[in-house]
Amino acid sequence: MTDRHPALARADAFAAAHGLRLPVLLAPMAGACPPALSVAVMRAGGLGACGALLMQPAAILAWAEAVREAGPFQVNLWIPDPAPARDPGNEAVLRAFLGRFGPAVAPEAGDAAPPDFAAQVEAMIAARPRIVSSIMGLYPPEVVARLKAHGIAWWATVTTVAEALAAERAGADAVVAQGAEAGGHRGRFDPARAEAEAVGLMALLPAVVDAVGIPVVATGGIADARGAAAALLLGASAMQVGTGFLRCPEAGIPPAWADGLGRARPEGTRLTRAFSGRAGRSLATDYVAAAADPDAPVPAPYPIQRGLTQAMREAAAREGDLARMQAWAGQAAGLAQVLPAGEVAAGIWAGVRESLR
Repeated sequence: MTDRHPALARADAFAAAHGLRLPVLLAPMAGACPPALSVAVMRAGGLGACGALLMQPAAILAWAEAVREAGPFQVNLWIPDPAPARDPGNEAVLRAFLGRFGPAVAPEAGDAAPPDFAAQVEAMIAARPRIVSSIMGLYPPEVVARLKAHGIAWWATVTTVAEALAAERAGADAVVAQGAEAGGHRGRFDPARAEAEAVGLMALLPAVVDAVGIPVVATGGIADARGAAAALLLGASAMQVGTGFLRCPEAGIPPAWADGLGRARPEGTRLTRAFSGRAGRSLATDYVAAAADPDAPVPAPYPIQRGLTQAMREAAAREGDLARMQAWAGQAAGLAQVLPAGEVAAGIWAGVRESLR
């Protein structure tokens, strides 16, 4: 009789350390992490997640209370960039361009700003999650000290080995290695280098595992047991799944988006700044293709571009028009299943155990 595979032993130990029955984690997707989705994953034994980027403090606290009884969860925040430079001339050209795809864009649309980060941090700590995570950078030392004082683990999302080393030095308890296959925003600390340093998970993960002495969670392009098993064999302690849960009924995304994910091939997604000004992976829709044309205006920085595209995005969602919709999608989108989220989470882990027994 052989001993248990060391990759399984490592993953089981990591899960137990965080109060989980299985090391399958819901990715904290801003705007696509309703409480019902987290509760379903948590009840299956995995980790729930709140992508709190766009949430006011009261909403963060309400979300936490809605899921608390189901099990452990994480809350994720973006580390804010410096205030972006404004270019009124380019914004005017962008408003005219966007008017071809949706309602007329008001001149003040680019003034939209995200919630106050300091207030979000206060709410995040008050929510008492088991874990907080960061993306787009590292929490300042004073925030890290407060998290540790409250017994809250900090996981830092990283996209390069250099970022992983910086996170370890800053006191992160684990790093989430995000491959370029991931749907939604790229977590690169330096937004200008997100496309130039878009490293795939199969290359990034073992390099990060070898470089740091803290646990590594794998994310990006994992949507079934095969990808999850590969991540564990490359040294991960757990796998974080985003797009793979979006077709679950609990996710509640527009049907056109969910159907588009089911039809998507890996080459049917692309990195784009056209929705928010930050690089993110989306389905290659008509709007995304038009925005990539050499004659199209250059997207404004985040969050200006996000404000400018808000009217179009909202109209597309109301009308079920995938061509103009903000349809984030990882390269493994076609593997996402139309099943309850608990079944997806449990099925991934059962498949991993079967393949590595």
